[in-house]
Amino acid sequence: MSIASSSTTHNALIPSTSSESFLAGLNPAQLKAVQHPPEVPVQILAGPGSGKTKVLTSRIAHLILTHSISPSSICAVTFTNKAANEMRERLIKLIGKQRTTEMKMGTFHSLCALFLRKYGTLAGLEGNFTICDADECKKTISTILKTHKAFLEEKNISLKEGTVLSMISKAKAKGQSATDYSSELQSKSRDAKKAKATAVTPNDIEYLVAQVYEDYERTLRRNNSLDFDDLLLYGVKLFRKHKHTVAWCKHVLVDEFQDTNITQYELMSALALNRCVTVVGDPDQSIYGWRSAEVENLAKMRKDFCGTEQIFLEQNYRSTASILRTSLAVVAQDKARIQKTLHTAHPIGTTPVLRSLPTEYAEAAFIAVEIKRLVAHMGGVLRWGDFGVLLRFNALSRAIESALQREGIPSRVLGGHKFFERLEIKNLLAYLQLIDNTNFDPALVRAANVPSRGIGEKTLLEIAARAEKTKVSQLTVIEGICDGRLPDIKPTAKRKLVPFVKTVRALRDLANQGTSPANLIRRLIDLVDFESHLRKTQPDWESRWENVQELITFASEFDTDIPYAEPSTEENSDTTTAKDTPLRLFLQASMLSSEGDNQSEEDSKEKVTISTCHAAKGLEWPVVIIPAVEQGTFPFYRSEDIEEERRLLYVACTRAQGLLYLSHVEKRKVAGDTKSKELSEFISVITKQNPTLFTSWQPDLSPVDRRVISTVLNRPNPDESEVSRRIAEFDRVMRNHVMNYHQPPAPQALSHPVVAHPGADINFIPSRNMLSTGLPANNIGISQPQPHRSAPIVTLPSVTPLYHPTIASTRTTVTLSKPTSFTLTPGSSTTLLNTRHMPPRNENIPPQTRPFQTIHSPTSSTETPCQASSINEHVTNGTSLGTKRRLGMGRGAVGYANKKFKPPR
Repeated sequence: MSIASSSTTHNALIPSTSSESFLAGLNPAQLKAVQHPPEVPVQILAGPGSGKTKVLTSRIAHLILTHSISPSSICAVTFTNKAANEMRERLIKLIGKQRTTEMKMGTFHSLCALFLRKYGTLAGLEGNFTICDADECKKTISTILKTHKAFLEEKNISLKEGTVLSMISKAKAKGQSATDYSSELQSKSRDAKKAKATAVTPNDIEYLVAQVYEDYERTLRRNNSLDFDDLLLYGVKLFRKHKHTVAWCKHVLVDEFQDTNITQYELMSALALNRCVTVVGDPDQSIYGWRSAEVENLAKMRKDFCGTEQIFLEQNYRSTASILRTSLAVVAQDKARIQKTLHTAHPIGTTPVLRSLPTEYAEAAFIAVEIKRLVAHMGGVLRWGDFGVLLRFNALSRAIESALQREGIPSRVLGGHKFFERLEIKNLLAYLQLIDNTNFDPALVRAANVPSRGIGEKTLLEIAARAEKTKVSQLTVIEGICDGRLPDIKPTAKRKLVPFVKTVRALRDLANQGTSPANLIRRLIDLVDFESHLRKTQPDWESRWENVQELITFASEFDTDIPYAEPSTEENSDTTTAKDTPLRLFLQASMLSSEGDNQSEEDSKEKVTISTCHAAKGLEWPVVIIPAVEQGTFPFYRSEDIEEERRLLYVACTRAQGLLYLSHVEKRKVAGDTKSKELSEFISVITKQNPTLFTSWQPDLSPVDRRVISTVLNRPNPDESEVSRRIAEFDRVMRNHVMNYHQPPAPQALSHPVVAHPGADINFIPSRNMLSTGLPANNIGISQPQPHRSAPIVTLPSVTPLYHPTIASTRTTVTLSKPTSFTLTPGSSTTLLNTRHMPPRNENIPPQTRPFQTIHSPTSSTETPCQASSINEHVTNGTSLGTKRRLGMGRGAVGYANKKFKPPR
C-alpha cells in the first residue's frame, strides 16, 4: 500500500520555486494529470512503476504555485506514514519546507487523530483519549467473551477474540456502529428463521458478536480510548456534523484510492466540501478486499462527483518490456477489468524464468544458489538487498530462510515483528499512556507488575471491581488506597502498590512540566531500574535493551520533528481545543506507526528481503523471485475472490525491475503430509496461449544482458575483469560446496547417471538434490570408487559444448536411461547431468517424448541433435566405479568427501 518510488533519472525532481521547471520532465499523460483543472474531480489511474508519486507531488506543487491555492488548505492522504514521509521529502524540494509543513498530510488515521485531538469534545471525546493497538483490543474482547461463556457452551461455539475483532472491524469499515450492527442483525433474523435452535449458524455467531460489540464499545468509552477503526468513524462524525472543522479544505488528494473502504470514502467526501478532489489508484492493484477495501469506490466516485474525469498513466519506468508483457498477460485474464495497458522505454530484457522443481527443499536450494550466481555474474552490480522473495503467505518462508542461511546469505522478513509491538517497548509505553490518560485501565494492568511487584491477579480484579462500582478509573482507586482515603485490600496490597504510585506520580509531574518524551523515558528507566528488570527476565536482554535505546532515539527525533502543522483555529462558540502535549503527540505517533516505518534503509541494502506479496505492494527490487506459484496458493484455496488473487500475482510480478523468477514444485509438504502440486492456473493458461512468455532456463547473463540490467537500474556497467574474478570465485566455492536437502540415496539403489565436472574425478554421483534442481555438479561431496557394481562406459564423440549458466565452463549434456560411466577425451572439459528433471531446451516438446537432448553452442545459433545412437557404449568386464560417503559428519550431517582419496591427475 505504500507509494512506489521510481528508480530512474526520469523521475528526478529539480528543486525550484518555478511552476514550470518540474513540469519539463513529465510525459504527456503525466503532464495532463498535473495540469488538470483543480475544480474538476479527476481519477488518475496509474499502472505500476508509472511515476504516480511524481505526478501526485507535482500536482500539489502546481496547485500551490500556479493556482495560488494555500498550502494550509490542501489535504493529501496516503496509506502509510512511510509514503507520507516520502511525499513530504519530495515536496520540500519543490515548494520548500515552510509550505510543505503547512499542508495537512498523512494517513486517514493520523489525519482524524489530529482533528479529534483539537475538536474531540464536539464528537463526544476527551482530548487525552488513548489509541489502543490490536493487542489491547484483543485482550478487551477476551475479557468480554468470558462473560458469554454460558452461551458459547450452550451453542457449542468456539470463537477466538481475533475473529470477533475482525468482524467488528469489518462492520466499522462499513460505517456501522454497535447499534447499527444489531439493528441489521435483527432485520435479517426477521426475514429468515430457518436454523435449528441448537445448530451453530451464522446468526448465532453474529448475535454474539453484536453483544460483544456493544460491550466492547462501552469499555473503550469508559477507558477514554479508541481503536484504529474508531478514529475513522469519529472523524466522519466530526466532519459531517461540524462542517466548520473542515472549512479550511480547498482540495483533497488521495493516494492508493483502490484500497479505500466505505468509511474512508465517506471521510474523503466529508473533507471535499467544494468537490475538488484528485485520487490516484490502479484497479489492477486492488488486493485488499479481505481488509474491506472497495475497488467499487472508483465507480461510486464517478457517480457522486459529477463530471469526474479519468486519466491513464501507462508509461512504465520500472521494468523491462519482457516483465511487463508477462505481468499484463496474467492480469488480462480478468475480462471485467478496466481495459488499459502498460508500455516501457526499457529494452525487452531477459525473459522471465518459470522453473519446476520436485520439492520445496529443492526450490529453496535453487533460489539460494541462483541468488549467489546472479551476484557473481553481475560483477557487483547486484547486492543482497536487490533481491525480493515474495510469498503468498508467511508460512512458505521456512525452507527458504533455511536455504539462505545455509548459503551464508543474509535475509530479513519484511513486516516481521513490528518495533512498537515488542514486549519491552509496550511495557514502557504503558507507563506513558497511563500518565497521559489516567482512565486507560489496560495500561495500568500492563505496567503494574513491570518490574514485578507481587501485585496478584486477585488484587487487580478487586481494584477493577471497585472502579466499576464507583465509576472511576482503576488508578484513582489505587491512589486512594495508597493515600489512606480508601480501605486496603486483604491480604494487604498497599505496601506493593505504593512504589508503583510513586513512579506514576513522579512521571506525571514531569510530564505536566513539559518534559520531553525522551527524557520521560530516561527517567522512567531509572525509576524502575528497567535494565536490571530485563536482565532478570529476558534471556536476550541485550537486544531488548538496544530496542529501548532505539525508542529513546525515536522520541528524541520526534521532539524536534513533529510532522503536523497545528490546524488553524476557527472562531466558534462550541469549539473546545485540547492542548496537545509533546507526550501525547509522541504516543499518537507510536500507536499509528505503520508497517516498515522503523526499518533501516541501510540495513535493507545488505539483506535479501522475504516478504508477502501484500506487504510488497508499492515496493520494487531489481530481482524478484516468486516461489510456490501453484494451485491452492495462487489462487489461495481459502480465497473467495479469484480475480483479487490474480491481481495479487500481477502486483508481485510488477515489483521486478530487471529479472523475474517464478517457481513451482511437484510435491510439497502441507501440515506434515506430502501432497502433489500443479502449476497455478494463472500461469498455465497464459503459457499455453503464448509459450514465449517464460523460459525454464536461468539467464546466461552475457555482457549484453549485464548492460541492459545496469541501464534499467541506472547503475554503471560492471567491469568485465571483476565479473570474471567473481565468477571464478563462485565456481571455486561451489566446487567444494556440499548442499544436501534430501537423504542421500543408497549406492545400490542409485539409477542416476554419473556426473563428471572439470578438475575432478569423473566418477562422482550427484545427490538427488543436485540432479533434481539442475544445480552445479560441483556441489557434490562424494569421492571413492566403489567395487562390485557394473555399469557401461560411454565414450563421448566430438560434440558442440553447451553453456549452462550455473557452471562457468562449457559442458555436454546427454540423456541416459540407465547407470552409466563415461570415458572422457583427454583435455576435454565436460559435465554430464541427469536431465530427467532438467527443463527441455525445446519447450514445446514434453521431456518424456523428446528423442534427444538439444546441444547449444555459446558461439553459434545452430542446434546439433545428440542421438543416443551416436554414443559408443562399451560394457566393462571388471568392476564399476562408484562412491563412498561418510555420513553423520560435518554441517547438516551430510558428510565430507574421503580425504584419503586423491582424484586422478
